[in-house]
Amino acid sequence: MITLLSRRQLLHGSAVLGLGAPLLDRASAPARAREPATADDRPDLVLVVADDLGYGALGPYGQEKIKTPVLDRMARQGLRFTQAYAAAPVCAPSRCSLYTGLHAGHARVRQNPRPGLPNGLREQDTTFAEALRAAGYRTGLFGKWGLGPERAGQPSHPNARGFGEFFGYIGHRHAHDYYPGHLWHDGKRVRLKDGRHGGYAPDLLRDRAVSFIKESGERPFLLVYTPNLPHSPSDVPSLGRYRSRSWPRADRGHAAQITRLDSHLGDLLDALPRKRKTIVLVTGDNGPHEEGGVDPDRFDANGRLRGYKRNLYEGGIRVPLIAWGPGLVKRGRSSRVTQHTDLFPTLAEFAGAPVPPYLDGTSLRGTLTGERGQGPARHLYWYRSETHSTPKANAAENGSVTRMAEAVRQDGWKLVRFAPGPDRPRSDSGWRTELYDLDKDPGERRNLASRHPEVVIRLSRLASASWAG
Repeated sequence: MITLLSRRQLLHGSAVLGLGAPLLDRASAPARAREPATADDRPDLVLVVADDLGYGALGPYGQEKIKTPVLDRMARQGLRFTQAYAAAPVCAPSRCSLYTGLHAGHARVRQNPRPGLPNGLREQDTTFAEALRAAGYRTGLFGKWGLGPERAGQPSHPNARGFGEFFGYIGHRHAHDYYPGHLWHDGKRVRLKDGRHGGYAPDLLRDRAVSFIKESGERPFLLVYTPNLPHSPSDVPSLGRYRSRSWPRADRGHAAQITRLDSHLGDLLDALPRKRKTIVLVTGDNGPHEEGGVDPDRFDANGRLRGYKRNLYEGGIRVPLIAWGPGLVKRGRSSRVTQHTDLFPTLAEFAGAPVPPYLDGTSLRGTLTGERGQGPARHLYWYRSETHSTPKANAAENGSVTRMAEAVRQDGWKLVRFAPGPDRPRSDSGWRTELYDLDKDPGERRNLASRHPEVVIRLSRLASASWAG
């Protein structure tokens, strides 16, 4: 049973206790807020979430064929996480967990949109944007939201979930179009010119994000930049340095998309106020895709890990996470095991905002600044319910992509188990269970379930306890 702190309580508590004051007794909250000395001392916060960006798709993670000079520099100057995870292997549930700090066993959205199942947030769901806005931050989201119906005035609209300004795609499928007929600016449709003459949407999103930064003044801001790059199709205005490659057009376009994303990050960094401190976090929402003719193996886009988008193996859920913030973020590499559910308490702690006690995540602030160690021991949980199948993802798990699955990681052990069919069984019988020692076998090649039945039982119990119907 999860004890919920309502959105009204959270926001009212912030207003009553003062700007940035924690709502809860510090001893009672698992992720605790730290009050800044003054509002001006709080850093600006930028979160960049790319779409279908694999663990190995960037230079700092070993990529050699796709050039990402800005991210290479950010990784050298900042902190690169080597064991960071998305909260789900597909887009909508991953983003829901990222915004709300709840893993897929507790969050509202647990699968990509399909008829009859929730695909948006409710009035009672709280996002980190709501917490930071209540603490005095100017908040904006530019890009793909991907949660809820495509209309204004509904509880899952970004403006209703804490973002003072929104420009981009509301719906999940609308974001598959790089040259859309319209984008949303807050509650209004902004008509674009017809077809490919209307402008490349990621560039328009970048332009508005840059303007948001320049318009912020002295007030601290939270900028969430979520371009649909490099999701399929591999649409891009120019193939650039990849034009003459002998690869298929889809792969050349995919590489150009990632390099274009990298240049967008350079534009955002150039626009940042020089007199204020800023923390920039860059990550992806799940593993690499293979749609539209893209071959992720050409680029070792999963970092040579097992699996792709839709798989609960490492290649489907382990993602890049780079933290950059001169004067705030230490340089180096972190092996801390972290999930996107940690972003809510992290952003809130830097902002001095109230943190709900029921979150599944824990703050990364101490890791980013070097003030504290790895954080409390815990387990991570993932859930997968997917009706769509792609060849490589299906082959990675021996033809069971459309079967319900879940995974648990505790310390170096990882359990992956597959239900008999598309629905979650009422009992623990009938699962196909696999166990991996990630410390010795990060590629998940050796199933040790038969050799360590006691670990299987323990992690299976954790999986069952992590699920709230």
